[in-house]
Amino acid sequence: MTDFPTPKDILPHREPFLFIDEIIELTPAEYARGRWHIAEDAFWVPGHFPGRPTLPGVLMCEAIGQMGAYTVLTSNLYQDKIPMFGGLDKARFRKQVVPGDTVEIEANITKLSARAGKGNGTVYVNGDVACSADVMFVVVDK
Repeated sequence: MTDFPTPKDILPHREPFLFIDEIIELTPAEYARGRWHIAEDAFWVPGHFPGRPTLPGVLMCEAIGQMGAYTVLTSNLYQDKIPMFGGLDKARFRKQVVPGDTVEIEANITKLSARAGKGNGTVYVNGDVACSADVMFVVVDK
């Protein structure tokens, strides 16, 4: 297995809002794939939903955004920058994700300039698509 920079070394996000635990594939500024281990005691478990905890779809979209940001920030061209959501299109939720699951998240960057970009991402649980979305982002100074 190849060693990649850890998400904490690249992303500005921190607990409890860092949703990538490890990177398993990377082509800087183009593609990345990683894993997020969903904790049994995650902050959202007691309230979403009591008796049937389900990972909120918006957090899956955030995980796609974080994977996209990781992809962009591993390029030397974007050091000292932060990609921020500019829009989200075609978000679809297909499978329930629950505490104890490990999801794989992938991000593809399809368009990238000095100030903005577009891409798409997918969250998988047990090999099945749980969530997919197209994203737009702006690149700002830290």
